[in-house]
Amino acid sequence: MGEKTLTRMDLSEAVFREVGLSRNESAELVEAVLQHMSDSLVAGEQVKISSFGTFSVREKAARVGRNPKTGQEVPIQPRRVLTFRPSHLMKDRVAAGNKR
Repeated sequence: MGEKTLTRMDLSEAVFREVGLSRNESAELVEAVLQHMSDSLVAGEQVKISSFGTFSVREKAARVGRNPKTGQEVPIQPRRVLTFRPSHLMKDRVAAGNKR
């Protein structure tokens, strides 16, 4: 499998090619979308992208963990974590890519 990573620059370049905006406008559009998504997640809202998936923030409670090396118990503080749940269409598309 390839180890390529999709970057912001790749996204703005795709917008440039597909939509026809200038490179600067494409980069600004990508930044604005990502910023809007981030702001919504920080506010505790879900971000749902049809046929792609849902990003949401989950509250995790405090718990006791264990250091696997020493076995010593360590308290883990409560925290907020970002989760992503892919849509069924995305799951099917990714699974179909494995059959090549």
